[in-house]
Amino acid sequence: MTSLVTGGAGFIGSHVAEELIKIGEDVVVIDDLSGGYQDNIVDPRISFIHGSINDEILVKKIFEKHNFTYVFHLAAYAAEGLSHFIKSFNYSNNLLGTVNLLNAAVNYNIKKFIFTSSIAVYGELPPPMDEEMTPRPEDSYGIAKYAVELELRATKRMFDLDYVIFRPHNVYGERQNIGDRYRNVIGIFMNQILQEKPMTIFGDGEQLRAFTYISDVAPLIARAIQIPQASNQIFNIGADTPYTLNQLSLIVANAMNVPPNVIYLPERREVKYAFTKHQKINSIFQPPPQVSLEEGINRMAEWAKRVGSRESKNFSYIEIMKNLPPSWVEK
Repeated sequence: MTSLVTGGAGFIGSHVAEELIKIGEDVVVIDDLSGGYQDNIVDPRISFIHGSINDEILVKKIFEKHNFTYVFHLAAYAAEGLSHFIKSFNYSNNLLGTVNLLNAAVNYNIKKFIFTSSIAVYGELPPPMDEEMTPRPEDSYGIAKYAVELELRATKRMFDLDYVIFRPHNVYGERQNIGDRYRNVIGIFMNQILQEKPMTIFGDGEQLRAFTYISDVAPLIARAIQIPQASNQIFNIGADTPYTLNQLSLIVANAMNVPPNVIYLPERREVKYAFTKHQKINSIFQPPPQVSLEEGINRMAEWAKRVGSRESKNFSYIEIMKNLPPSWVEK
């Protein structure tokens, strides 16, 4: 059977593609390389297509050519804070592109649609959040993700397209784009250290997050097609133990073999405390023990030191400048 992985040259997507190969799937990847790298596709058995899911004609051609059984949709621009200021870009890429895939999935009789949503759908609901809570997203990124979740349920009711929704949070590890200055704090910290700059934190650094190593996420997402009980369900997926950004900065500095050096920037509007419960996925998927934060960051740090720093570029499509953090517009 053949699986399509969107965003498969990106961080999580490339790992999911490899996990699918391990369980015997043929894999086709589509990625526009806006945030990923073709070098992330290391297994020669994975077929790569350079293109965007926003290209409706291309999406139809790909589905016509390949007899897909499953779609793993991981293509997204996942920057919650920035999404307030790039609303059109956010909805075009994270919502309308998904609609192209859903149309094709229905028209070409896909067996199951696996979607990576986000913890961002919960917004400021009290943590630890669980899947029974009604989402209340606070940013445009979370709104787009929740809209897709609702659309998947509607598509199931109308066309009987099975789905599995994962809500991952704060995933890190090898192949992450550490040059993205707007998202993925661990990668940002490591890139700043490699450039001999201080780590930057918005506000007081007491924000709480549970940081999730990639090997605790990608294999479970791939296995969704092997577990019938997962069909038409939503799962939080990620680490159990939250850490403050202040604690995180110390762990990253230690892994990078440098003394901690942090500067604090003005607080930006963001959810202060965000972490989730995982009883549901633990019950159905029965995952192995999680990688500790220290071990995962040590692994990522060794990789980051090998590949070196990446240039942090300003985002090119800012649509609203009002209230944009000054550090996001400075060179």
